[in-house]
Amino acid sequence: GAMGLFDLFQENIGIEEGLEKMKEVEGAVLLDVRSEEEYQEGHLEGSINLPINRLPTISIDKSVPIFIYCLSGARARRAEAFLRKSGYEAVNIGGINGYQGKLVRS
Repeated sequence: GAMGLFDLFQENIGIEEGLEKMKEVEGAVLLDVRSEEEYQEGHLEGSINLPINRLPTISIDKSVPIFIYCLSGARARRAEAFLRKSGYEAVNIGGINGYQGKLVRS
């Protein structure tokens, strides 16, 4: 897998730092596990939306590192646990409720 991806992460890094780290990981995917409605109202650029209740349908290859966020970080934490158990390299970067950057509407 990605060079000790989890070693990069201290617990509870901020989402900005998480996004910076993501840029260093080749081929990483940014996963938004909020509802479709929430996603449409504003999401991080380049993110893929897969609501947490649909997570078992994920079709991303297990060799791909996944960076997960939601609104507060709670759903992302559950998604991270589920994906790691399923054999993914997954990292919860938290919630966008504290994010200062630009969000994209769709």
